[in-house]
Amino acid sequence: MAEYLVQMQVNIPPEMPPERLEELRAREKRRGLQLRTEGTIQRVWRVPGRVANIGYWQAPDATVLHEKISSLPMFPWLDVTVTALAQHYLEAEDR
Repeated sequence: MAEYLVQMQVNIPPEMPPERLEELRAREKRRGLQLRTEGTIQRVWRVPGRVANIGYWQAPDATVLHEKISSLPMFPWLDVTVTALAQHYLEAEDR
């Protein structure tokens, strides 16, 4: 399983009606919990002072990762940066 650092900045347009935003946030939370339950999202942190988060995600490959990220209801309003991670020698089992 490949590992990724996923950074997301949410850019909701200010003219979005509040009821639409509320519904979108509820759908986003449900989908995020699904991704967490299935093991795609391993860890996630909010970025203080911004509508952004940083997460540690796992997926078999970058194509599957893209499918998972683009399945988020807020995807049209996200700026996403993905960094593929490789094992560091300090993390190797045979230290």
